[in-house]
Amino acid sequence: MADNVVWVNFDTLERFMVDVFKEQGVPEEDAKVCADVLITSDKRGIDSHGVNRLKPVYYDRLKKGIQNPVTDFEIVREGPTTAVVDGHNGMGHLVAKKAMDLCIEKARRYGMGMVAVRESTHYGIAGYYALMAAEAGMIGITGTNARPSVAPTFGAENMYGTNPLTVGLPTDEKFPFIYDAATSITQRGKIEVAARKGEKIPEGLLIDNQGEYLTDPKEALARLIEGKAALLPIGGKGEETGGYKGYGFATIVEILSAALQGGAFLKAITGVNLGHFFIAVDIEAFTELESFKKTAGDILRELRASRKMPGQDRIYTAGEKEYLVWLERKNKGVPLGKSLQKELIQMRDELGLTQYRFGFES
Repeated sequence: MADNVVWVNFDTLERFMVDVFKEQGVPEEDAKVCADVLITSDKRGIDSHGVNRLKPVYYDRLKKGIQNPVTDFEIVREGPTTAVVDGHNGMGHLVAKKAMDLCIEKARRYGMGMVAVRESTHYGIAGYYALMAAEAGMIGITGTNARPSVAPTFGAENMYGTNPLTVGLPTDEKFPFIYDAATSITQRGKIEVAARKGEKIPEGLLIDNQGEYLTDPKEALARLIEGKAALLPIGGKGEETGGYKGYGFATIVEILSAALQGGAFLKAITGVNLGHFFIAVDIEAFTELESFKKTAGDILRELRASRKMPGQDRIYTAGEKEYLVWLERKNKGVPLGKSLQKELIQMRDELGLTQYRFGFES
């Protein structure tokens, strides 16, 4: 870890984020939900979507009036197991949490629930909502479209977002299975982290509009904004390594995030007007929960116990690394680099939150 990194405890950062949101007009209870989603990302080691995103996404968009601080969660169509929600470009975290709560409620009554959302904004880590279902003893599935940053196979134009397809389910282990990944090789947020750290990015993640690889993260971000660069889908450039598979999964997410709810898609996504979908499946509608959890755990344990490649000490299953990061960080907090430290000080001073002293002011 770099020498200029300072660790700040979770409680302090969470309170700070709540106050930042409140000062920008977000009601206190809503602000707590938004901050909880962000701090959960940091607790799980997903630094690209935690406090790292507070200023460049939420703070700046609220300041510019791009998204609404007061969220109107409007159910515009509903059936016993389904609903369509309009979020009116309020706080995406709150819209998403309420949508998954509604899914879980319907699944408890009918075995399954699905909610499609339109007119929302960035909702943080998709795994947060899959985790909600897993903690309720259910299978949770969610996806969202996003501002264009990824090229289709054989394309060189950023047409669709990183479009995660996320699944969570309970196991009999200390942590649930949570598969939370973009359908692109990497996410814009990880490029932003690399730019903050002054690191190069590996060849094979991004291309320019001539199909050539980019490795400078600052150049890549600038070109993404200009529409002159694109991330690559899982599998990479072309078909030889399976790029069409990531492209296909991303297209599924795009359609389910737009067509069910009559929402915006592809180039019409600008950071607002996002669509999401949420599914909850009550395991007890199929089998005993404890039996499911044991079978799921057995599968994961057998995978981890299988033969390792030479030079590799262990095999991981989804959710395990995040659990291990939590064990490491729970008494330390969040590591903040120099550029993020400056952003926190800027927000604090602009909003007059003088009660916060992080330990890196000098």
